[in-house]
Amino acid sequence: MIKNLGTSKLSMTGSHRRAMFSNMATSLLLHEKVQTTLPKAKELVRVADHVITDAKNGRHVEVRRIIKDKAVYHKIFDVLAPRYKERPGGFARILKLGQRKGDAAQIALVKLV
Repeated sequence: MIKNLGTSKLSMTGSHRRAMFSNMATSLLLHEKVQTTLPKAKELVRVADHVITDAKNGRHVEVRRIIKDKAVYHKIFDVLAPRYKERPGGFARILKLGQRKGDAAQIALVKLV
């Protein structure tokens, strides 16, 4: 019996997906916004929320598994974790921007709240 474990595959291998979301989460946490397609945005919000929650709880190793850039790593613990200390969850927001001109894919903007 096939069971989906809560994440969408997005037509790529697991290693490609992990690397892509690591890079996208790094960009989101550095610039505090990123523009991407809607399915990727929905998965990116989950990854970013887990990273910020782990930072709030002081789990340095868990954050380091996803965030490879030292500047972003320090920004998470110095700026973002104290900012969201009182917030229980929902650190990122998805804003739909319409369709991309070339292939009519749904485009979304992911912003930190």
